[in-house]
Amino acid sequence: MAASAHATSTTDDDADYVAYYNDCMQNPNAFWDQQARQRLQWRQLYDKVADHNLAEGQIRWFTNGKLNVAENCIDRHVESGRGDATALIYEADEPGTTQHITYKELQEQVNRLANVLLQQGVKQGDRVCLYLPMTPYAVYAMLACARIGAIHTLVFAGFSEDALAARISDGDCRVLITADESVRGGKKIPLRQIANDALAQIPGQVRAVLVQERTGKTPPQAYDIKLYEAMAAASPVAESATVDAEDGLFLLYTSGSTGAPKGLLHTSGGYLLYAGYTHEHFFDYKPGDIYACLADVGWITGHTYVVYGPLVNGATTVIFESVPTYPDASRYWEMVERLRINQLYTAPTALRLLMKQGDDFVQKHDRSSLRVLGSVGEPINPEVWRWFHDVVGNKQCRIADTWWQTETGGIMMCPSPLASKEGHKPGAAMHPAVGVVPLLLGTDGQEIKGNDVEGLLCLRDPTPGMARTVFGNHKRFCETYWSHFPGYYFTGDGAKRDSEGHYHITGRVDDVINVSGHRLGTAEVESSLLLHKGVAESAVVGYPHDVKGEGICAYVILRADFEPTGNTAKELKEVVRHHIGAFASPDRVQLVKDLPKTRSGKIMRRILRKIASNQLNELGDLSTLAEPKVVDEIIEGHKEFLG
Repeated sequence: MAASAHATSTTDDDADYVAYYNDCMQNPNAFWDQQARQRLQWRQLYDKVADHNLAEGQIRWFTNGKLNVAENCIDRHVESGRGDATALIYEADEPGTTQHITYKELQEQVNRLANVLLQQGVKQGDRVCLYLPMTPYAVYAMLACARIGAIHTLVFAGFSEDALAARISDGDCRVLITADESVRGGKKIPLRQIANDALAQIPGQVRAVLVQERTGKTPPQAYDIKLYEAMAAASPVAESATVDAEDGLFLLYTSGSTGAPKGLLHTSGGYLLYAGYTHEHFFDYKPGDIYACLADVGWITGHTYVVYGPLVNGATTVIFESVPTYPDASRYWEMVERLRINQLYTAPTALRLLMKQGDDFVQKHDRSSLRVLGSVGEPINPEVWRWFHDVVGNKQCRIADTWWQTETGGIMMCPSPLASKEGHKPGAAMHPAVGVVPLLLGTDGQEIKGNDVEGLLCLRDPTPGMARTVFGNHKRFCETYWSHFPGYYFTGDGAKRDSEGHYHITGRVDDVINVSGHRLGTAEVESSLLLHKGVAESAVVGYPHDVKGEGICAYVILRADFEPTGNTAKELKEVVRHHIGAFASPDRVQLVKDLPKTRSGKIMRRILRKIASNQLNELGDLSTLAEPKVVDEIIEGHKEFLG
C-alpha cells in the first residue's frame, strides 16, 4: 500500500523521514512483523500479522500469538543481565525525596503483589480496579495484573466517589487497590474515604480492598487488607500467565459526547508493541537515557509513556507524584538538573502555567542534559511552543509535539527525530507515524485532497495500539469511531494540512471539552448540574482559557420554584466537583432564563461557545432559532458577568 500521497512534503528538513515513512508504508504488515519479532518476546509466534473487519469494528493484530506483558517489561531485562539497572525513579511529592528502583526490585515487588491478587481469587481475565496515587505501587499493581493475565482499570485519583463507583460497576471489578491518601503539592486527598463512599453505592460489588498506606493517617476499614503487609508476606516468585495477543491488558475510561464514559479495552500484543516503538522513535530514546513523562498513570499518557513504553524498552522512567509549582515554579527544572533527565514530556497546561511565572525559575537550573521536549494532551499554542523551545530547551532540543488519543493507545502524529529540528513548526503535529494514514474529510464524507486545506481528521487502517472495543458495548464502539465514515476511523478532531503537507490539529469537533489535556464530555457535566435541586436545564461549552487550554462555561436555567442566592453558582460548581471531580468544576456559571434552541428543541451550542469565547460578532446564522431574542439576553448577561 503506497502512502506517498499522505507524506508529500519535499523540504530538505523532512526528506529523511518522508523517505523512511514511505518505505515502511509500502508494506505496513511487513514492517509490523519485523518490529514484533525484534521488540517483543513471544511464547508462541503469531499466525498472521493483521486480520481486520472494519465493517464490524473488528481489529486483530498478531492472531494466535502468545506472550506475557510483565515478562516483556521486566523479566527479559533481568535475564539479560540488566537486573541492577534502574527501572523507576520515584520523585515523591516532598521535594528532594527520591527512590531508585532496579529491574530486579521491580520484578520482586510485582511478583509479590501478583501473588496477593491470586490469594484474593483474581483469575485470568478478571478486572481489577486501581485508584492510586503516583507512586511505584501504581506501577506494581498494573504489572501484577499483567503478570497473572488480569485486566486493570485505573481510575484517576482526582475522580469523585460517583465516578469511581460507575467505573467499578461498569468494569465488573471484584477487587479494588487504593491508598489511604494521595499527596499532591503538599495537599492530601482522602482516597480511602472516597473509595468507601463509592463502594457504599455498589454494595456487594467488591469483595476485597487492598490499601497502600501512603501517609498512614487514615484509619483502615475493618475489612481492609494492608498492602505493604500482604506483599511482605507473599512470595517474591510468581508464575506468569500466557495470554493471547488479543487478550485484554487494561480498561481505560474516556469521555464522549453522550453521558456515560466509555470503557475502552486495550489488548496485550499490539498495544505493547506500539507503545515501545513510538516511545523509542519519537523521543529518540537511547539506552542509558533518563526519561521523564510527567503525566499521571490515571490517563492514557501515563499508561503508555510512563509505564509500558519505557519499560518494554528497558528504560529508566520517572514516576512524578507532585505538581509543577510545588514548592515553587522551578520544580520541573530542579528535577531535570538533579536527575540529569534527557527527555521531558508534559502538557501545554503545565507549560502555560510555568511560562506565566517568568524565565528565572527555569534559567537558574542546568538543563543541558535535555535532548527532547515533549508536549501532549492538546494543541500547544505557538507562543508556548517557542518558550518551551527557546527558554526551556535553550534552542538545543527537539520538540515532540504529539497528537494521539486514549483510543489510539500511542502517538499518531509528531515531528520525527529523522527530520531536522530546524524544520519543526510551532504548534504543528507535522507527520504521521508509520502505519498511520491521515485523511481530511468533509462532512459529506468526501476526501479533501491537496495542501492548504482543512477538514475532519480521519485515519485509514488500524494501528496495533488501537483500542478494540468499548467494554460490554461493541455497538457503541462501532457507532462512535467506525460508522461516521465507513472504512475510516473518525478521530472527532479537526485538522488542517498546510502548504507543505504538514498537519495542524485544530481541536474537537464534537461535544467534548479538553480541560488541561483531559477530555470531558459536556453531557457528563450537564448531568451533574441536574442533580442540584434548583436546576431545570443546562448547557455546557468550552472556551479558551489561558492556563487550562479550555475552560468550562455552564449556562443554567433554574426551576421556577427555586430562589437563587449569592451562593448558587458556587453550589453548582460544588455539585460537579462532588460527582465528577475538581477538574470538571465549571470555571463560569451563568444563570439564564432560556437557551438558544431550534424550533425542534435542539440547543445551539455553537452560539453559546461563541458567546463564552467573547466572539460576539461571529455568531453566524440565527434564523433557525425559535426565539432569537434569547441570544441578546445571554450576551447581556455575559457582559455583566465579565464586568
